[in-house]
Amino acid sequence: MKSINRRKFLKTGITGAAGIMALSPSLVSASSSKSSASSEQDKNIIYRTLGKTGLKVPVISFGVMRADNPNLCKAAYEKGIKLFDTANGYQNGNNETMLGNLLKNYPRSSFFLATKVKPDGVDRDGKPTDQTTAETFLEKFNTSLSRLKMDYVDILYIHDMRNPEMLEYKPIINALKKLKKDGKIKFMGFSTHINEPVVINAAAATDNWDVILTAYNFKQTYISELNSAIKKATDAGIGIVAMKPLAGGGFLDKEKTKPINSTAALKWALSNPDITTTIPGMTDFDQLDLNVKILADITITDAEKKDLMIASAETGLYCTGCTKCIMACPMHLPVPDLMRAYMYAYGYSNPAMAYSLLGELGTTDNPCKECNTCKVNCTKNFNIKEKIADISRLVNVPSDFLA
Repeated sequence: MKSINRRKFLKTGITGAAGIMALSPSLVSASSSKSSASSEQDKNIIYRTLGKTGLKVPVISFGVMRADNPNLCKAAYEKGIKLFDTANGYQNGNNETMLGNLLKNYPRSSFFLATKVKPDGVDRDGKPTDQTTAETFLEKFNTSLSRLKMDYVDILYIHDMRNPEMLEYKPIINALKKLKKDGKIKFMGFSTHINEPVVINAAAATDNWDVILTAYNFKQTYISELNSAIKKATDAGIGIVAMKPLAGGGFLDKEKTKPINSTAALKWALSNPDITTTIPGMTDFDQLDLNVKILADITITDAEKKDLMIASAETGLYCTGCTKCIMACPMHLPVPDLMRAYMYAYGYSNPAMAYSLLGELGTTDNPCKECNTCKVNCTKNFNIKEKIADISRLVNVPSDFLA
């Protein structure tokens, strides 16, 4: 398979496609040669080691956030997926409960479990406040552990890290270290989907972090900076897990007429050997069957590259969280978070998640009413005013209707 030079590819001018050919297929071959075959499965599952944790993880893991069918999770386990990712707030805690009820039936050493806890009181810029305490953080984690019916989780992430100041916030960092010392968590990490290169670079300069869960996909316009930060982190021994690999839930439009080639998107993420595993969200068995095939073959084809190039030229539903819009907005609205709610509703087909996020943000039903003309020029060419008006309507819908 012929590799295309990065500089020549950038000259094509297709916005957001820069990273598609940047990661040479030769890297896939090199990483595959380091993979081991599972002695327990009648297939050649590709494993990678999660940094200094030493955990050997299949390249496809399970982002359980939207899944509510334990039989789907059971099938994933039986097909070779071993890392399951959830969070304290997913489905109001029901996600952890569902996963705990299932995994309690399997040997604890046969799977890896990750959850996330978002500290209270973190402001819109991602900085801690007086309300960001170890006590509330630990209370949430203990609730998660109870729901999961586990003595420990393999990875505990600080949820939604977007500012380096949180990396040094001692009340939360010391709480994580104590949990690790007490054996309630094996490894400490954080998730990030806004300002990722800056946060990851800062984390790589410390000795605190074992794992980073980062947004990583072919639609990110700053992929070069992100790859550089990830490389620095992996050189420091930090394991990297990729989330949001489908760049918006699998579709490029709210009407769902333009699907993303999910296999191509996952293979693209895994063509970077510094990515240990990905956590695509799965809600049905067809999606699982497609993703399981990648467990043994991550070689991206020319046809798949072409699909990603075409998708990169589309505006899509994925907001990269560049935050340039916030300063341009006279009302200083949390535009990236509002765009994330829009993605939840239309990309993930999950208006309940969008509703929950809008509630956290304190969004009104018409936050743009003071402006006749939108001052924001989105780097992704989103019609910001239109999208905010669209998604904000949800706040007037009774939550029971969205369950």
